[in-house]
Amino acid sequence: MTAPAEGGRVERLLAAAGRIRASAVLLPDDALTDPDPDSGERWDRGQALAHVAEMLPYWAQQAELVAAGRQAEFGRVKSDPDRIAAIERDRREDPARLLARVDEGVAVVLALLERLDDRDLAAVGHHQTLGDMTVGQMIDRFLVAHLEEHADQLDPRRGPGNPEGVPR
Repeated sequence: MTAPAEGGRVERLLAAAGRIRASAVLLPDDALTDPDPDSGERWDRGQALAHVAEMLPYWAQQAELVAAGRQAEFGRVKSDPDRIAAIERDRREDPARLLARVDEGVAVVLALLERLDDRDLAAVGHHQTLGDMTVGQMIDRFLVAHLEEHADQLDPRRGPGNPEGVPR
């Protein structure tokens, strides 16, 4: 039996993906995101889409490995060289192709959510900086909330002083 989607995971995931798709076509190629709160780094549309396209299958796989008991340690940090290389490699790919990869990643996450039951969601793994997390917490943080963060990042109506997306 499949566990119910906690906090509307599926709905939130689909809404964030839809916002990314809608925003990506509005942004010029050279527009930069607002600075990352931690690093101050700013991304262009290609970098943000490249990251979203690679992070969805990455984190889905990490959650699946922990749920299956095949991996106790999971994840990466922003400075991970493979993460950085994937963003740099794919940032100039056609935005339509990147959005297709985002759609594929969302499908991977949705399929994972269908497969996981309560026991799977309760499995615990260890992240190097965040400590112990259940698979449910991993999904909520690294897939759902992370995708929502990137939807906010790409939304041309949002930004400093406009967190609710009031048109400006």
